[in-house]
Amino acid sequence: MHNSQPYLCEQQRVARKFKPLLENAVRAVVLKDSQSHALLNVADLGCASGANTFFVIATVVDTVKNTCQEFNRATPDLQIYLNDLVGNDFNSLFKGLSKIQFQNENMSCFVMGAPGSFYGLLFPRNSMHFLHSCYCIHWLSQVPPGLTSEEGLPLNKGTIYISETSPPIVSKTYLSQFQKDLSLFLSCHSKEMTSEGRAVFILHGRSSEDPTGFLRQFLFAMGLIEEEKLDSFNVPYYIPSKEEIIDIVEKEGSFTIELIETSIDHIVDEQDMDIQSKARKIAKNFRCFSEPVIAYHFGNAIMDKLYDKIACNLTERLATKTCEQVSISIVLQRKATVTK
Repeated sequence: MHNSQPYLCEQQRVARKFKPLLENAVRAVVLKDSQSHALLNVADLGCASGANTFFVIATVVDTVKNTCQEFNRATPDLQIYLNDLVGNDFNSLFKGLSKIQFQNENMSCFVMGAPGSFYGLLFPRNSMHFLHSCYCIHWLSQVPPGLTSEEGLPLNKGTIYISETSPPIVSKTYLSQFQKDLSLFLSCHSKEMTSEGRAVFILHGRSSEDPTGFLRQFLFAMGLIEEEKLDSFNVPYYIPSKEEIIDIVEKEGSFTIELIETSIDHIVDEQDMDIQSKARKIAKNFRCFSEPVIAYHFGNAIMDKLYDKIACNLTERLATKTCEQVSISIVLQRKATVTK
């Protein structure tokens, strides 16, 4: 049930911040062998259909071209696969791509869709040189099972994610589902990658052991939804710590961690923007990634009121505090030999 609906401007901001990370990883792929590649296969997992996808593709193309020129290597052809769920708006995505000129006298770039869940095999074995995903793999494959009692009563009553009122079993259940999903994700895609291929993943993370901070402002607004409906819903989303990710990668065993970092940024950093405008912008970003899932369960009728209330809550918060965004960036190298 992973949902790769992006933050839009927020995801674009994140992608631009981590552009040097992406460039360095692509550069390492180009230079890893003494001989030039004739073809490089690249995939963007959870690509959605916005401008962020075009930015990623342009960065990969430019990095490959510039690296080959710098080291006097033959420029390979690029084959770029854009992956998302089958319901993604691939029509809009490829209409946008048609406006970009990828081909030149030195290299050709072929772009194609690869619909399907990234919690499974997508490509032939030993075919992919580089994988990228931005703000997607914190979406779980499903709502964690085990959030109801044997009698069918909700264990996470009054909330839609891990909160201060959630019993300990809720956070354990969410973590267990994330461990299962990320292990499956790594296992599947390691099979698809060439020996020592690389991957760059950026995801929503947390900087402390406390898992309850996510969607706190959102939860305050859920009073618009009747209690019974609210208790029937839990978000298929998990915000991991860096330590949790390291533990999963090491136990799964297919990749070596080249780099993993946690960064904290203000969600809105425009100094000349008033508090209400900042709150509306943050609420809009929340809406971009959360509305499809929320509306599917509760209907579209309350969406405007819901996000207006979130904006009001944020206005009060921003009067005394800042809203911060925690990201975890990770660069993985596939191990030369992986026993499966």
